[in-house]
Amino acid sequence: VQLQASGGGLVQAGGSLRLSCAASGFPSGFSFSSYSMGWFRQAPGKEREFVAAVIWSGTRRSYGDSVKGRFSISRDNAKDTVFLQMNTLKPEDTAVYYCAADPNPYYEGTLSPTYWGKGTQVTVSS
Repeated sequence: VQLQASGGGLVQAGGSLRLSCAASGFPSGFSFSSYSMGWFRQAPGKEREFVAAVIWSGTRRSYGDSVKGRFSISRDNAKDTVFLQMNTLKPEDTAVYYCAADPNPYYEGTLSPTYWGKGTQVTVSS
């Protein structure tokens, strides 16, 4: 499974960004809707951190404590794409954001996912 994230950039504190991640290369018999999708992030000098996850149907979402109430994950199964809407951004949100996929259709971010994409940089200035 290949994952291509986009939408990162530089934004002022309090602003918003929307990340997208397009998925492709599914094994035979599988499709985008076979996978749960997630977002993680890693800031310089810090460990990778869980941000959000959404199950295969989009009907259940989970979030890391630091982003609850500000970030929203969604998916479009017709377009093989997952999104991360980030609002009220803070300088501490600055990190490389990674898209991830897991074949557990009910994955909620508690374990390391199976597939990772290359990251996209998000920088929030104060």
